[in-house]
Amino acid sequence: MIAIGADHGGYKLKEEIKKYLEEKNIEYKDFGTDSELRTDYPIIAKNVSKSIQNNECNFGILICRTGYGMAMVANKYKGIRCAPCYNEESAKFAKMHNNINILAIGADQVSTNEAICILRMVLATEFEGGRHQERLNLIEEIEKENMK
Repeated sequence: MIAIGADHGGYKLKEEIKKYLEEKNIEYKDFGTDSELRTDYPIIAKNVSKSIQNNECNFGILICRTGYGMAMVANKYKGIRCAPCYNEESAKFAKMHNNINILAIGADQVSTNEAICILRMVLATEFEGGRHQERLNLIEEIEKENMK
């Protein structure tokens, strides 16, 4: 199950990505927003991140104008690894090396087609493990020290 959420700046792209997910029979849960009316992205990012933490969903997509605000909020949650990706290569390495569990997309930075290509790359890429797992273990230790 994929959690998807966007603020007003990412609303249109979110709706296009939902169409893609439906075409591919990929289940998703929409955490909003439901229009282009102003909304606060931290609330959307919080709800998507919590759905991953609670194992309600196993992957997330967050969309705002740049992807940065959403990523900053999501990464405040223990166990969340969110990266803004602007092309297929960044998406591939974000998953392969960092095992992201939330993809952040900047709606003003990529076209709908590019966003779908980025998402496809993340979903098709496997985490390499090995030395990259060792680094994720270090991140988990830092989380234990700093996220109480």
